[in-house]
Amino acid sequence: MLAIFFAALLFGFAFNVSPGAVFSETLRRGLTGGFRPALLVQLGSLIGDALWALIGLTGLALLLAHEQVRLPLTLACAAYLAWLGVQGLRDAWRPPLDDIAAATSAGNAFASGAVISLSNPKNLVYWGALGSALAGIVEGVPSQSQSLVFFAGFMLSSLIWCFLCAALVDWLRRNTSLFWHRVSYAGCGLLLLGLAGVALRGI
Repeated sequence: MLAIFFAALLFGFAFNVSPGAVFSETLRRGLTGGFRPALLVQLGSLIGDALWALIGLTGLALLLAHEQVRLPLTLACAAYLAWLGVQGLRDAWRPPLDDIAAATSAGNAFASGAVISLSNPKNLVYWGALGSALAGIVEGVPSQSQSLVFFAGFMLSSLIWCFLCAALVDWLRRNTSLFWHRVSYAGCGLLLLGLAGVALRGI
């Protein structure tokens, strides 16, 4: 069980550290409002992470093999990512004022993180691979208790990363110039728009 737990920790950090839509939104919100909104985006994304993990570990992934389920979910994901990308480019063109940012950026940061994570069926591919990895670790079909230990290890690593990532973004906010904030906003916006295009390509 200990080997399963530590393997899940490592897989979790690998999953969370890789840049993507959640990190881009965390950076955009954190550069605007600091530690709290960055943390809320990360914590919100745990909802989607947990759901996709449960789907991947329980075999409910077969449901998303149906076009009637996958297509609307992918379109919703692409539309939301594109909208966030436009917000990032807007912030690069006209950076939010700090006093306004502190009052508004945390408002829907948690929901934003949750929606990004929940609407991204690409996470299921990752969990399909992790399910196979778990089967290899236990050398057979994992039991319910083994799956729960793996799930707990993954979620613990995700929770730890939430605080580390928010602290890093807050440090960048305090120690970089407005020019680099604008560059970061623009980079996040372009990345989110690119991810929206990638999602549509997969249809």
